[in-house]
Amino acid sequence: MKRVVIIGGGIAGLSAAWSLREHCPATGFEIVLLERNDRFGGNIKTERTQGFLIEGGPDCFLSEKPWAMELSKRLGLADKFLPTNDKNRKTFVLSGGALHVLPEGVILMVPTKILPLATSSLISWPGKFRMAAELFIPKKKDASDESLGDFVRRRLGKEALDKIAEPLVAGVHAGDPETMSVRASFPKFVQLEEESGSLIRGMVKKMASMHKARKAAPAPAGDRKRVTMFMTLRDGLSELIDTLTSRLEKTENTVLRKGAPVSSIEKKDGKYTVRLESGENIDADAVVLAAPAWAASNLLKSIDAGLSEKLRTIPYVSTATVSIAFKKKDVKHPLNGFGFVVPKIEKRRIMAATWTSVKFAHRAPDDSVLIRCFVGGSKNAELVGLDDAAMVKMVKEELGDIMGIQAEPILTRVFRWKNSMPQYTIGHEERISWIDERVASIHGLYLTGSAYHGIGISDSIRYSEVVAKKIIHQFEKS
Repeated sequence: MKRVVIIGGGIAGLSAAWSLREHCPATGFEIVLLERNDRFGGNIKTERTQGFLIEGGPDCFLSEKPWAMELSKRLGLADKFLPTNDKNRKTFVLSGGALHVLPEGVILMVPTKILPLATSSLISWPGKFRMAAELFIPKKKDASDESLGDFVRRRLGKEALDKIAEPLVAGVHAGDPETMSVRASFPKFVQLEEESGSLIRGMVKKMASMHKARKAAPAPAGDRKRVTMFMTLRDGLSELIDTLTSRLEKTENTVLRKGAPVSSIEKKDGKYTVRLESGENIDADAVVLAAPAWAASNLLKSIDAGLSEKLRTIPYVSTATVSIAFKKKDVKHPLNGFGFVVPKIEKRRIMAATWTSVKFAHRAPDDSVLIRCFVGGSKNAELVGLDDAAMVKMVKEELGDIMGIQAEPILTRVFRWKNSMPQYTIGHEERISWIDERVASIHGLYLTGSAYHGIGISDSIRYSEVVAKKIIHQFEKS
């Protein structure tokens, strides 16, 4: 019987295994999934304590990227979908030491409504005029890559970069706009410029088309869940991981093993040998590396030194999240939004904060407030190394300055994610194209995960399904 060994038990590895069984339910091959840590899920980790639901890593997925929602539906989790509380759908930006509302109609960095931008206290009048002038900026003449920073300055101006694009991007990607590839990280914005000649014109046209499609669509069934931009699961994202692992463990010829770190991979006569640190060897006909690119690089040194070296060029940054809870009576801030982002120019020690108990229901007791702060990334990587006490002290000081919270927290929880966030730097598309071609030339070897074709849960699920289909095609041909 043929065997597939998947190395890495995060969402990419688990969804690759699930896709293999979905598309080829007949037990014509064995799957062995190996996870080095003592739990599955990778960066997805949910904890429940004292009536709080705390997400250590990501807390939601984007509904416009449908793959996470589609997988959840196929797993029977559709009734667990939880939308955001959109009556409070505002984002604040720290500027000049005060929180300002991100103008309504700004889609990531593109303004689509005139009045909210004109009346915004966030952007100066020269900055507003410069953003409006984007309508008349000629589009780029060539298709070469550029940094997100250069792209935003060119189209919308420096103030839009400093106060909107940079902090929003840092909050999502933990990245630096000056090194981030706009083509790889935000291809839709490049497409808007190429097709419409203007981000504003293209985005307004897109929003109008979406509104028209919604009006033309049949009325939703009474029991259909409301869908918002950000969606999660009522009992936390670990429910997706737990359901995947439970289903896979009950599937014939499918073995999931945690606490099983891999030391090396060797290839001989078209077959692979996966060597575990315990000394055990596992033979395989196909190997899927669903680990970070730097970990895959270490494992591939003896198979292809050039590929190993290229994988090493994908940079990663470390981040931490600090969840901190207070009694509601001790928080005087109105908490009238989903949270705030912090521009680099403000020189603060946190990147952003989500008012978790406002953004989603069922996250805290009624008399309490749960806030989650983001630390590290490209701005302040060294802060991830602080111990728990120092990290919590720092976050309390920042929330005191920014939100006026002086009370002692009733709960704190720190999660560190070292070298966990891949960065799509300038030239990423060319780098990945080279890697894809090289991997395709090595029979039976596959790569998946957030380092290659999209950061985030949905993109990882999508590409893992692509890999699963390639493996099935390989087995059908042999």
